[in-house]
Amino acid sequence: MAAAERLRNGWRILMETQDVPSYDNAIGQAPENRRQMVIKLIWIAIWFAYLAGPAEDVLGHHHGTAGTAVGAVGLLAFVGAYLALVFRHMGRALRRPLVLSWLCVLLALAMALSLTLGTRWLVLFVFTSIACGAVLPAKLARCAIPLVTGVLVAVAVGAPPAEGASGTWGELVVALLFPALLGGFAMVGVRQMALTTRALREARATVAHLAANEERLRLARDLHDLLGHSLSLITLKSELAGRMLPEKPEAAAQQVADIERVSRQALVDVREAVSGFRRPTLDAELAGARTALAAAGIAADLTRAPGSGHPDLPPDAEGALAWALREAVTNVVRHSGAGRCEVVLEEDGDTMCLTVTDNGSGAPAGTYGNGLTGLSERLALADGRLATGPAPGGGFRLQARVPLSRRAAAQDPTLSL
Repeated sequence: MAAAERLRNGWRILMETQDVPSYDNAIGQAPENRRQMVIKLIWIAIWFAYLAGPAEDVLGHHHGTAGTAVGAVGLLAFVGAYLALVFRHMGRALRRPLVLSWLCVLLALAMALSLTLGTRWLVLFVFTSIACGAVLPAKLARCAIPLVTGVLVAVAVGAPPAEGASGTWGELVVALLFPALLGGFAMVGVRQMALTTRALREARATVAHLAANEERLRLARDLHDLLGHSLSLITLKSELAGRMLPEKPEAAAQQVADIERVSRQALVDVREAVSGFRRPTLDAELAGARTALAAAGIAADLTRAPGSGHPDLPPDAEGALAWALREAVTNVVRHSGAGRCEVVLEEDGDTMCLTVTDNGSGAPAGTYGNGLTGLSERLALADGRLATGPAPGGGFRLQARVPLSRRAAAQDPTLSL
């Protein structure tokens, strides 16, 4: 249930992250289509209303032909460089030397046009300061913005007064000084928010990807355990039915009926595993183990396996032990060649211990196949552990331990308050 819920949450997060199809002007996200590009361009171009002063200076014929031409070309060059830097940097971050080169171009144009054509052009320093906040790292921007503002004040001292301009020099500087500082540092905050938003989108996509991978792993473990056990039992009963068919048709028919029953149960188990609701019980697995071992001709000793009647055994821990019993019995039937198998389920201190021992050929200690690897992961999710190795009298022994609920209560003092 928990794994299925994590998958649904991960899928929901992934869908929310994609924004497809979307025409939103998302902060921190590069334009993905023409409409998003136009919207971002409009948002940037709105602030060009503050270039009304330089535009009026060019269109108002306050200078000669050469001055008007220089002003027009300079204004177009500044606007083009500003757009190329800010708009291009939003889509994909440029290299720092290239960013600094573009900023130097903007600063040089602002200085040259202000010193040549008058104080109306000092507003270009405000756009240069905003560009610094938009494209530079925060630490570097905090130095560049005051520097550009200082250059603004220095250039304003030597710039010729604009024809028809009102206000004193001090009023002009104050009117541009605060927008340059506040606009630049505001863009630093906007840039940090954009970077944070982008990192959050990437983190959400990663969470969704991990949730999907975890669910795939759970499904692979469930299918391996379910189908491995069921198909082994079907194979054994098919062989028995084949041997009984000539002389004992009634017994063969019983084996075929058992095959049908096991097949139907396997189908139900697979559907439950896919849905995420499968939680086996010890009682059911003990009954299945008894049937599987008997069908394989292996003497089963389950007298010391009382089942799932312990009051302190949590459901998740019981499910992990049930999977361990199923995997152990499947390996005994398929690989051990044993003639006897003993299953012991007993309380050992603050843990419940399941031990499955056979007298077969055994396996080297610590050699885990896919089934035992998945089983170890299941037990780890229930705070349990798995141990395998040769049995004392020969053969193979598997031990699975899970904590009882009273140990968790003893470790958490808040539960006793």
